[in-house]
Amino acid sequence: MSLPSTLLAKTVRKVKKIRRKLMKPDFKQITEEQIEKRNYWIGEIENLSGNFGDDFDRLQTKLRSEIKAEGSHSLLSHVRLCGAIPEHYPHDSSAEKLYSKYTDALLAETFQFLGITSLVLTERSDAADVECVARDYSFVADAKAFRLSRTAKNQKDFKVQAMDNWKNGKIYAMVVCPSYQLPSRSSQIYQQAISRNVCIFSYSHLIVLIQFAEKHGKQKAETALKMIFEMIGRLQPSKDAQSYWKALNSTLLNCHDYLSKVWRREKRATLEVVEIAKREALADLAKERERIMRLPRETALRELVRKSNIDNRETMIKRVSDSQILTMV
Repeated sequence: MSLPSTLLAKTVRKVKKIRRKLMKPDFKQITEEQIEKRNYWIGEIENLSGNFGDDFDRLQTKLRSEIKAEGSHSLLSHVRLCGAIPEHYPHDSSAEKLYSKYTDALLAETFQFLGITSLVLTERSDAADVECVARDYSFVADAKAFRLSRTAKNQKDFKVQAMDNWKNGKIYAMVVCPSYQLPSRSSQIYQQAISRNVCIFSYSHLIVLIQFAEKHGKQKAETALKMIFEMIGRLQPSKDAQSYWKALNSTLLNCHDYLSKVWRREKRATLEVVEIAKREALADLAKERERIMRLPRETALRELVRKSNIDNRETMIKRVSDSQILTMV
């Protein structure tokens, strides 16, 4: 028996509504639990700040214990959301400096998860932050994080030339950044990276490798990373971001069919990361504005608002968008 036309029409509309709902972007890749974990660690870094050497040792020990207990779920949560320095950390404060080392510790833990022996170096300022030794190759690495309100970044912020100088006999070097802070059109950093055999990588790419290692083993993930390093050496030096990322993304995706599935998920997660980071940063600035507005003297209030440059910082945060690097295949 066929359905009446009115009932059939309602059914079709209902199915279409469900489909639209399923396709609607939301924070499904990144859970509220992961955001709460992020907030906890932001506070923990502030609480630990004081004596840098001891603070980092305590932070690294606690981070390792958590990742050991919770596995890749914890590592993925940290790596996805670590690229933005909290806006309420004072500039050049002990909290900001410890946050930078926190990202280095995460980088080392990630490489360990991929089967690569890794060590965070804290003694010297004229050296790479992370040293790594794989089965048949070695490299140095550095993790970068930026405030969303940072108005301008130059090539020195990415340390590409410095990383080349800090190889100390190693063939490869890597700088890992949040994808949404990397130039997506043209930049001197890509020409420098290709010329000096330094791989510019993103936390999103690391997430893909973590999931690949978990599903198909550390050895395959380690080999995939080596293929990416080797690919950099074959590129012709150019400032063009698209040619760089197309080559890197294609090399990674060609390593295994499974990676295409993870890649699609991670492209969506990257959009979520940007929105979460913006939401967090804008909330920090709103609290800062409120604190200033509660000051008793009106003249001091206006002066503090002007000096804090909150309006311009909000404008910069709102302009941040996904660079679409992961779509360059």
